Amino acid sequence: MTHPYIPNAEPGVRAEMLAAIGAESVEDFYADIPAELRLDRPLNLPEPMASEYELVRHMRGLLSRNTDTTEALSFLGHGCYPHHVPAVCDEVNGRGEFLTAYAGEPYEDHGRFQAMFEYVSMMAELLEMDVVNVPTYDGYQAAGTALRMACRYTGRSKVLLSGAVAADKVSKLRDFLSPDVEIVVAPVGPGGEIGDVEVDETLAAIYLETPNVYGVVETRGRELADLAHAAGALLVVSTDPISLGVLAPPASYGADIACGDIQSLGMHQSYGGGHAGYIATRDEERLVAEFPSRLFGIAPTTVPGEYGFGDVYYDRTSFAIREEGKEWVGTAAALWGITAGVYLALMGPEGMREIGETILARTRYAMNRLSAAGAWVLHGDSIHFREFAIEVPSADALLAALRERGIFGGVKLDDRTLLVCVTERHSKDDIDRLAAAVGEELA
Repeated sequence: MTHPYIPNAEPGVRAEMLAAIGAESVEDFYADIPAELRLDRPLNLPEPMASEYELVRHMRGLLSRNTDTTEALSFLGHGCYPHHVPAVCDEVNGRGEFLTAYAGEPYEDHGRFQAMFEYVSMMAELLEMDVVNVPTYDGYQAAGTALRMACRYTGRSKVLLSGAVAADKVSKLRDFLSPDVEIVVAPVGPGGEIGDVEVDETLAAIYLETPNVYGVVETRGRELADLAHAAGALLVVSTDPISLGVLAPPASYGADIACGDIQSLGMHQSYGGGHAGYIATRDEERLVAEFPSRLFGIAPTTVPGEYGFGDVYYDRTSFAIREEGKEWVGTAAALWGITAGVYLALMGPEGMREIGETILARTRYAMNRLSAAGAWVLHGDSIHFREFAIEVPSADALLAALRERGIFGGVKLDDRTLLVCVTERHSKDDIDRLAAAVGEELA
């Protein structure tokens, strides 16, 4: 079918494109998708709307069916977190020169290059690393890219993955690393941390996440770094930067690559979140060469005392060498890097320390209150940051009952296990309200 606004939909143009790449039909592009997953019929869509007003009304009707996490008392986390977003973050990322720019890049630079440089500089200070990339799409992509960087760096094709990683993330990593990288999953120990690992000289990297899927802070980082390095492998650690005001950064215990998501740094949950991923390494040329994404730096100009901001080592990217690039790089996340830079500049080292201490204290308070209310708190003796898991007779029944009370009680991990998230947004009264409701429902 020819589309009135897409020239490439014209049959003759489409035939030329297929011939140029050696494909017989568009179906060739979907050969890897199993037949049982294909629809094989036109979508069952309603008639098109005749006016902009009809479309706006329709969309408002759909959106009004949602209840966001500011309208209810929400303890939802599991990858998308309810942190406070300072007003200045929305003010800056809503500016037209940033918001409407393709990949955050206008044709004339309204300070974006400097804004990105300031972001990566603050992230590098927080992470105690030398090099930080322009953001990837999200933390999942950052983790997958970090592991592929480790494989290219070592020339190996097997990675060891902690078992205390969210199932959705593991699924994404398997997709991102297939078919040429083998994933081996380490067991989870009794305290919720990574369990026993077997390391040999076929391994490219150990992947650790802290806080992990249960909110547990991993404490074996130095031991795992030593094991990896003895075998010629790298330690890749995913961590949330909002925790680094109180928790040691991965570099301090020997991580070679740090990665993660920056949604906690000034981004709303937004029914799934504004997400972006970071990757950071030491300043080693071989390792830096494996970054597929853009890197920003500072350099003197021809005017004495003047400095400019721009790409570093640009010729290793797919922007420069197209299909010869190590990976293809997305275009959607530069705006969030600028937003995170605003957040970090506003908070400063003292603010990051204070928010970290607040989250640690409120997490432990919530664990104690829910335990007293009759829930079984998993890994109760381990250090937790922001999240913890509880066991109850029926996760579905408890969540449904809490929703009737205007509370989003957590994320279901299995039939009996819930993941509860507590941040600086939750007051003592909020936690007490949750505990009281849980206690009444479990009585």
